[in-house]
Amino acid sequence: MDVVTSAKYPFLKESAKYLKDSEVSLDQLVSGVAYERARYLGRDRVMEALDEGKIDDHPMASKVDATVELLSYPIARMIVSAVADTAFVRRYAIAEAKKADERLRAEDISFIVKVANEFGLEVSQDDGNLSVNFADFLRFSSTMRDKSWKLVNQRIVNGRVLVTKYRLVRLIQQMLTDKIVSELPLEVNDAILDAFAKDIGEIKRVLEVRKAEHKAKETGRLSIVRFPPCMKKLLGMMQAGENVPHTGRFALVTFLHALGMDSTDILEAFSTAPDFDPSKSEYQIKHITGESSGTEYSTPECSTMKSYGICFDPDDLCNRDWMKHPLTYYRAKGRRFKSRQ
Repeated sequence: MDVVTSAKYPFLKESAKYLKDSEVSLDQLVSGVAYERARYLGRDRVMEALDEGKIDDHPMASKVDATVELLSYPIARMIVSAVADTAFVRRYAIAEAKKADERLRAEDISFIVKVANEFGLEVSQDDGNLSVNFADFLRFSSTMRDKSWKLVNQRIVNGRVLVTKYRLVRLIQQMLTDKIVSELPLEVNDAILDAFAKDIGEIKRVLEVRKAEHKAKETGRLSIVRFPPCMKKLLGMMQAGENVPHTGRFALVTFLHALGMDSTDILEAFSTAPDFDPSKSEYQIKHITGESSGTEYSTPECSTMKSYGICFDPDDLCNRDWMKHPLTYYRAKGRRFKSRQ
């Protein structure tokens, strides 16, 4: 693999081998004068993920440019590891995976299949058709909220799901996200902490400000203390940058809407999600709340929440015979507090 390809896909084994063969030591990479440009691009990579949720293209007009770009990847991972914030790790992982998705779409199918195989996704090519095992498809498409990704909407032949080139790339994107999240944070030494202390401090301050802003805005006059465990868990997952299934997002939107939050406030509460897309999220929220669809959807009952697998940590109040609905819990919890005053 040439250095330009390695720089475009720094997460591949051959790219790692290229780095190893270059014999650049950790000390040189962290503090050597010759690698100052790589450190600068590594910081850029991280800040782009923080600010924009995506990583920009950097010029690779020469072998030197490509080598510097490749070296910026381990530096970015060092900085993200030093920050050691779970939500930020996922945001960074998604940004890297999105950039890989964008680049892979321009590659020929043989290269894409090679990447998929390296990640453990076995791809078959028969008569010009691409297919993956249905279990793998389910596993890596579980976070895709569009109905077109549902298994019932797929063509399945002999236990394998037929996929297009671009759908295969999208599955790889999810696999790469999971891979990076599982690898970070790495252990970092004092030399790394000292070298990137200013950047680490800046990122932590930005994250704290954002968390404080979202915490203040997300529920407004609502009392999160009165939320049932399921809704508290779903909202917490959103705050932590964890992927929440479509059923969970739907339930949370209907619940918050029923308690009086408008679409703008709900959108704000969802903005911490790692894959947050303002336009798509706004469309989905307005559809669920009836602003655009004309149909105002109701919050699922407890039995439905259980069937969806999103009934989390039920407490004593949840287990009462008459407790059938998340909104009933919220109102009952309110009466409890009033009776204690």
